[in-house]
Amino acid sequence: MSWIKTIAYSESSGRLRKLYDRVKGPDDNVDNIMMAHSLRPHSMEGHMAIYKYVLHHSANTVPKWFLETIGVWVSHLNDCNYCVEHHFGGLKRLLADDARADTILAAIKNRSPETAPLDPAQKLALGYAQKLTLDAGSMVEQDVQALRAAGYDDGEILEINQVTAYFNYANRTVLGLGCSTAGDIIGLSPNNSDNPDDWSHT
Repeated sequence: MSWIKTIAYSESSGRLRKLYDRVKGPDDNVDNIMMAHSLRPHSMEGHMAIYKYVLHHSANTVPKWFLETIGVWVSHLNDCNYCVEHHFGGLKRLLADDARADTILAAIKNRSPETAPLDPAQKLALGYAQKLTLDAGSMVEQDVQALRAAGYDDGEILEINQVTAYFNYANRTVLGLGCSTAGDIIGLSPNNSDNPDDWSHT
């Protein structure tokens, strides 16, 4: 499922098996993005920790479905179809409005998030994520001030920043190692936001 050797769940043991048991979904399924770390389990542990804390933590106040939307947008900008598929599945489930979710995805795929059924502050957040993804060196304090003026507090701005940064990392992990969705169960996520140490995927 990637361009480097990986160790399947059935062949794992020791520390790797313990980590797999924490991240697996139904039928011992481990997402290929996690399996790509199998030769260095410590990097899988680091990846999952930042993913869980940034995207799936109960202390976040930006709605999780919108954080997923940022992830889908960033992933599309990076041409990372793997993360688009996975996280659109999560977005759709969390939003619980299939028609709206599909319209958001269509706007993302057309690279016209301004046409998505989102409020002005959310569209501004996607603009911030786009600039940070495609032209990080040109970021200025005014980019943050604009988000603040749109109603985001500084903690929420940090959430938007960290989700954008995380997806750029995840996209480059996938694209640089050739991860495919073959064998993955699309749309699973670690949904126990109240326990940051619970990484189980449902």
